[in-house]
Amino acid sequence: MEKSRPLWDNPLQFVFACISYAVGLGNVWRFPYLCQMYGGGGFLIPYLIMLIVEGMPLLFLELAVGQHMRQGSIGAWKTISPYLSGVGVASVVVSFFLSMYYNVINAWAFWYLFHSFQNPLPWAACPLNSNHTGYIEECEKASSTQYFWYRKTLNISPSIEENGSIQWEQAMCLILAWLMVYLCILRGTESTGKVVYLTASLPYLVLLIYLIKALTLHGAVNGLVYMFTPKLEQLANPKAWINAATQIFFSLGLGFGSLIAFASYNEPNNNCERHAIIVSLINSSTSIFASIVTFSIYGFKATFNYENCLNKVILLLMNAFDLEEGFLTADNLNHMKEQLMVTYPNEYVKLLPQIKNCSLEAELDTAVQGTGLAFIVYSEAIKNMEVSQLYSVLYFFMLLMLGIGSMLGNTAAILTPLTDSKFLSTHLPKEVISGIVCFINCIVGLTFTMKAGNYWFDIFNDYAATLSLLLIVLVETIAVCYVYGLRRFEEDLHLMIGHKPSWYWKIMWAFASPLLIISLFIFYITDYILTGTLQYQAWDATQGQLVTKDYPSYALAVIGLLVASSTMCIPLGALAIFIKRRLKREHRSTVA
Repeated sequence: MEKSRPLWDNPLQFVFACISYAVGLGNVWRFPYLCQMYGGGGFLIPYLIMLIVEGMPLLFLELAVGQHMRQGSIGAWKTISPYLSGVGVASVVVSFFLSMYYNVINAWAFWYLFHSFQNPLPWAACPLNSNHTGYIEECEKASSTQYFWYRKTLNISPSIEENGSIQWEQAMCLILAWLMVYLCILRGTESTGKVVYLTASLPYLVLLIYLIKALTLHGAVNGLVYMFTPKLEQLANPKAWINAATQIFFSLGLGFGSLIAFASYNEPNNNCERHAIIVSLINSSTSIFASIVTFSIYGFKATFNYENCLNKVILLLMNAFDLEEGFLTADNLNHMKEQLMVTYPNEYVKLLPQIKNCSLEAELDTAVQGTGLAFIVYSEAIKNMEVSQLYSVLYFFMLLMLGIGSMLGNTAAILTPLTDSKFLSTHLPKEVISGIVCFINCIVGLTFTMKAGNYWFDIFNDYAATLSLLLIVLVETIAVCYVYGLRRFEEDLHLMIGHKPSWYWKIMWAFASPLLIISLFIFYITDYILTGTLQYQAWDATQGQLVTKDYPSYALAVIGLLVASSTMCIPLGALAIFIKRRLKREHRSTVA
């Protein structure tokens, strides 16, 4: 079905929409984590190779399909072959799952944003106990930022088996987040064009402000040295290459149907090749830019904790051995510890369990990703900054813009196929269709505001999309190259962009990218099998730390349903078309 008119006022608006969708929270929290885990600057080598082999070619393919077919994911793949209609349905199902839980991050961002106007920040220090004789025990054993996250924000239960009740403060923030998304997509995907300029550009302004501030922080250099010191031995680690490929794959948003939906509103002669290259490079540059900011803050946090640890040890030794002030310093601490051990062996042995081994390298090696990085590590660094309220407001507003930008893409992947449907579009206006989608997602999303909600959030985050997207994009690539036909696709591109694709694109589409996706698919299947019983991290309030627990059987069943409900759309869609055609042929032969 042809679109009545293009959505985008100009090609720049389309690029902003793609950047707003592709540049998301994964660039800010997952890429720095992977960079930290797999060799610092050395991780950039597999990352850039995967960008060339996988990222740009598959992004170009999806944009070209959407622009040429001028339909959402379901209609586009059905046009290529009726047997591929299940591919589009699978994309919509995955986007629906993603929308269910992803907006919860925006709810948390709202929660922290509202609390950022308090002085002092509510996570700056541990609250007093009921007797006002000391601090709350859980907070003392953890930290003030962990306590605010796990207890004040999530009010988390000890395990996934204790669901608890809905936390109404979080529920109200989630409703507010969905209301904001609805206002942005009020008239279907058309109204997103007015919002993408803000959601795409504002995070860069905030990151630039943070970069200027971060580079002036004490210890920032330690973090940058850690980031840019390559550990080349990690290049021999296959997981480094697997994670580089996965990061490229998911940060660009391949397979969700959002890019096809956005491209379907382009002019037919739009240069989607150039836009694929621009969006890919901006997305990867943003990851590196965000990592510089993050590692500067890592360095500040690690140096602060390291020096705080040293000061506690110095104070402990000074009080225990009645030393003069200034006698012990950070520079001579190790030497003086050896002297004290020789001079006062009995006293020193008794004191030894209380003496911490302070290490800057160990602090820098502490790897945190996801919500832990966004809402614990950053908030811990912010509380130690001057004018902390200002930087807190800026940071969580940036998170909100990144999250809203990604949600616009997720909802476009759902709404475009729905509004393409003649039945729905003739009976319901776009505002109603958008409202129904948001309402259903919001109601289901309330599950993630329960006490055990964060555990269910992790299940959706870890299992709702990974294998499904790999299968979807693999089928997409094979469909274009071997079902629709690469030569036919070349001719279509020639009509759209004025020239045929180069040998680079054709080799990537026909051979390199499919082989890489198959390798990733085999790796994940093997990894799941070798892992055995799936486990999760549960918060233990008595210890003030995360502990590992096995998922109960019903949680494993939900994981299986999440994976199967999207992946099975592809073979079931093909089977349904086959049966339908078979029945038609039998009916015709009977009539004849």
